[in-house]
Amino acid sequence: MAINFSNLFNSSSKNSKLGDFQDLNHLDGVSISTTSANLYNNKRDDLVMFYFRKGAEYASVYTQSKIISENIKWNINLKNKKINALLVNTRNANAFTGKRGHQGLKEIAEELSNNLSEKQKKDEEKPEKIKSNKIIFACTGTIGEKFPTEKIKKNIPELVEKIKYTQNKYIWTKAALGIMTTDIVPKLAMEECKIGNSNIKVYGVAKGSGMIFPNMATTLAFIFTDANLSSNILQKLLRKNIETTFNAISCDGDTSTNDMVSIFSTAMAKNSKIKTINDPKIKDFDIALHSVLLNLAKRVAADGEGASKFITVSVNNAKNQEDAKKVAFSIANSPLVKTAIAGEDCNFGRVIMAVGKSDVNINLNKLTLKFGDIKIIEKGQISNFYNEIEAKEYMRNEKIDINVDIGTGKKNFKAYTMDLTKKYIEINADYRT
Repeated sequence: MAINFSNLFNSSSKNSKLGDFQDLNHLDGVSISTTSANLYNNKRDDLVMFYFRKGAEYASVYTQSKIISENIKWNINLKNKKINALLVNTRNANAFTGKRGHQGLKEIAEELSNNLSEKQKKDEEKPEKIKSNKIIFACTGTIGEKFPTEKIKKNIPELVEKIKYTQNKYIWTKAALGIMTTDIVPKLAMEECKIGNSNIKVYGVAKGSGMIFPNMATTLAFIFTDANLSSNILQKLLRKNIETTFNAISCDGDTSTNDMVSIFSTAMAKNSKIKTINDPKIKDFDIALHSVLLNLAKRVAADGEGASKFITVSVNNAKNQEDAKKVAFSIANSPLVKTAIAGEDCNFGRVIMAVGKSDVNINLNKLTLKFGDIKIIEKGQISNFYNEIEAKEYMRNEKIDINVDIGTGKKNFKAYTMDLTKKYIEINADYRT
């Protein structure tokens, strides 16, 4: 994959519907390495490692699919709350590969363990042995193909040799590029905050473009912070914030076997100890974490395969959040709604159809629908002020907001998605050819 970094970082770039790439720089305790294991039969980076030379507390949420990849099984079976490395490969999902897929991870973990232990001897005053059970994996790509164990093992020494202890925007972007499959653009986000008097960084990278639907999707997202937070606190914060971020996006209604969002804490900021997520000192961190997760989740939705428009569906005044969520995703997952938006057609009847089929009670006398600020339905009827010419003009925008009020309560939910274009069919029809 040839990438022009000048164009990528150019603020006038039209590659993203969500603005410029942020300036991720050094974050203490995280080291990055990327290389090509020739998994695509070319020289693009397809193997990425995040190395924590002093270890990192971590927490993860995974796919809710009943069929899960071998790397997810590996990660779940590890009981350590602190790890030393995350290894990510693309091109192969290591799903539906059985014992051979699991054995491949075991061999790679042992190879990486040995090489990192030697690296410790060279670089650390007090070297530690990096154990294979302190390495976790993320895999993404095609399901059911033989896992390329030997190709990956062969490139582990080079990957370890290329470890960069000091990070910058270029290195973070190389990592984000290295984990991409059908993505068009890399996905990075950052926030800075405080825990008590300590300055804290929260960085994130993600990949995802298709097979995207809540309970995680073919999505990988990795959050890094220099905060001093335990695995237990990280797990609670991640689960709390995932519902309105990565579990609020959909590209095509399909859930993958490999979905994974993880957060890693290096403790280098040395903030005061946090014992509970209700501690007021962690409020700013909670907000920053949500911001990074939402930023990345939106970038995944905006980069949906073949997408030309980014869509936000806001459902308001529902009886409960579950009802609001059902209506939001009934709209967001409707091929008829998504194709109408791709065609810049203000066919609001398709949205009304999606609301009606959601199996949620609505108050028709209070039902309202807006595209952006354009009121279309008011109190269950077409608004006297509805102007279809104005609505048609609005549909030409790259960002489309659909706002629905169902009038049964006070709960709200937002879903994020993309339109469905001819390009989506082309990408997925040709995925393996």
